[in-house]
Amino acid sequence: MTTTILLLILFGVLLNSGAQVLLKAGMDHIGHFSFTWSNFWPIAWQIVISPWILLGIVFYVISVAVWLLVLSRTDVSIAYPMISLGYVVSAIVAYFFLGEHVTLMRMTGIFIILFGVFLVARS
Repeated sequence: MTTTILLLILFGVLLNSGAQVLLKAGMDHIGHFSFTWSNFWPIAWQIVISPWILLGIVFYVISVAVWLLVLSRTDVSIAYPMISLGYVVSAIVAYFFLGEHVTLMRMTGIFIILFGVFLVARS
C-alpha cells in the first residue's frame, strides 16, 4: 500500500468519523423524539435546518468521493478493513467533544481493532 492510498484512507476515515460526531451533535441539539405522524414535519424541519447535521452530511459526501478515489487505486479487500479505524477515531473524538465515556472494555475492543487493521495492512 502506498503512502498516498494510506493518506486517502485516513482522510476518508476522519471525514466519516467527523460526520458521525456532527450528526450526533445535531441530534443532541434536537433532542429525543418519537416517530409519530404528528411530529414528522416539525422534526424533519429541525433536521433540515440544523447546521451540525448539514455539515455532517457534507462530510459524508466528501468521504464518499475520497472513498471512490481509494477504490480506484487499491483492492477493496485491503481498503475496506481500514474503515474500522473509524471506531478508534470516533471514540476519541466523542470522548473529547461530546463527553462520552470510554470504558476499559471499549478501549480493549479498540486495541483489538487496531491490531486487526495492522494485520490487514501488513498482508
